Amino acid sequence: MVTGAYFPETSGGGLQARTVIRALSRDADFAVLTTSTDPSLPERSEEDGIPIRRVHVDVQSSLSKLSAGARFLAALVGLAGRIDIVNLHGFSRKAVMLAALSRLFGKRFVLTLQTAAHDEPTAARNEGALADWAYRSADLYLSVSPGLSRAYLNAGLPASRLRQVCNAVETDRFRPPEPGEREALRRELGLPLDLALVLFVGFFGRDKRPDVVYRAWSAIASSDRRSGLVMIGATRSVHGEVDTALAPALREQAVRDGVAGRLFFVEATSAIEKYFRAADVYVLPSVREGLPLALIEAMSSGLPCVASRLEGSTDALIEDHVNGLLTAPDDEAGMAAAIRLLLTDRGVAARFGAAARGTVLDRYSIRTTAPVWLAAYKELTHSNTTNV
Repeated sequence: MVTGAYFPETSGGGLQARTVIRALSRDADFAVLTTSTDPSLPERSEEDGIPIRRVHVDVQSSLSKLSAGARFLAALVGLAGRIDIVNLHGFSRKAVMLAALSRLFGKRFVLTLQTAAHDEPTAARNEGALADWAYRSADLYLSVSPGLSRAYLNAGLPASRLRQVCNAVETDRFRPPEPGEREALRRELGLPLDLALVLFVGFFGRDKRPDVVYRAWSAIASSDRRSGLVMIGATRSVHGEVDTALAPALREQAVRDGVAGRLFFVEATSAIEKYFRAADVYVLPSVREGLPLALIEAMSSGLPCVASRLEGSTDALIEDHVNGLLTAPDDEAGMAAAIRLLLTDRGVAARFGAAARGTVLDRYSIRTTAPVWLAAYKELTHSNTTNV
């Protein structure tokens, strides 16, 4: 497994890779090669009994990135003797190196398509001829959403190399709270007991729209003091997608709006499941997603959810007014109305939450999807053909 970040650092691809590894650890022998922006993490370690090799990089330094490329290459060459398949989670600059080395060493190259636009064929083509070649040279593509699958097929790439394997979660970890557990978790996490809590999870980037969910919530909170907003995600610039101006601007706006005492920020956590069980409503305001893992985690936790309607993504997870609510992207008034409904009509909220949990148990449990991953890997190791 090759990822841009891996536990305890977080990324969508890294989180899904770890979930798959944990589910299939008895059926396949895994190793993880990942980049890391945290110099305190060891270069070599084990997580869940799986060897992890980290290549540290300072993304603000060109020299560090150049050095990281060389160290990444050396690490991959060192692993070559023990692996059959290289599975890259999300298309990136690593793809050219991985595709070339996979060909050189006779390994199968798998590309997991994670993020809308970013992991689509057009994005690779726009990066130049080498990136386009690397994208097209994968032996198999594992798409996490209908939208990504559609973009792949619309580019004229072979359907025979595409498998739909939706993101999935461990439903025992992401579960509804037991009686009294929500209050206990709030005490543990330092969250108020007397407020209905709206939850946002995602790094502070423009595509994630944390400012939209703040404005939607504050439109309610300025006149109704019974709710709070918890925002979990990176606010500091580690990767280019984080906009460092967003969190300070929201803090300042909250002071002006008179709601600063009910706005809570959590930079990072390794126990995200506790926050889902402590919250009352989950909101995903993004304008670009693959198949949002945080939304699946919230639904699995039995939370009533509000999400931007994204074709081939959130509308594959939520059926409007059945197991959650969908609003148009950037529709702050519509999102505010949806949040207000879930905060004020607890019967509707409970019904949507229970239906959301049922959806995940039926379709997005790792117990359901892990066999599809394993079948894809077995298909490659039993085949003698390699794409050129």
